[in-house]
Amino acid sequence: MNIETERLIITDFNLTMAEDVHKNSLDEDNRRFVPDEVFETVEDAQDTIEFLMNVYQTGDGPLVHPVLLKDGTNIGYVQLVPMEEGFEVGYHIGKNYTGRGYATEALAAFLAEMMEKKQLEKVFGICVSENAASKKVMEKCGFRKEYEGMGAYQGEMRQIARYVFKK
Repeated sequence: MNIETERLIITDFNLTMAEDVHKNSLDEDNRRFVPDEVFETVEDAQDTIEFLMNVYQTGDGPLVHPVLLKDGTNIGYVQLVPMEEGFEVGYHIGKNYTGRGYATEALAAFLAEMMEKKQLEKVFGICVSENAASKKVMEKCGFRKEYEGMGAYQGEMRQIARYVFKK
């Protein structure tokens, strides 16, 4: 994959990215909102990257791609994950890079590419209700809220917001 926007590159993972993936995953928002995406060691990040690189070959499972600044700095990821009703998007931008519109720019570009590639008519976005930044990103990208209340999230019942994007 190679998507370029005005400020970003969305590409495929490689093993040299493990240190950056590890560091970007450690911020308090990631721990609070997506604890299963925290990599406590570089080795944990490397194992996950190896898995994701294998998924690129099959096309099944989570399609997770790093988000880089044009200078090559790894600042986070975007993803398309299969779920019961279709596919869900996800994204994370490391704390040192938030508040600059990178998540919105990355998600909008990734969404357009992946919906075309996978021939999707709709995609979901689900986040913890208190994650105001994530909700704002989805709304800026054209997602419409369809539910807010208790729901399963990361293996437990939490207050969630569920969005849908339709072509």
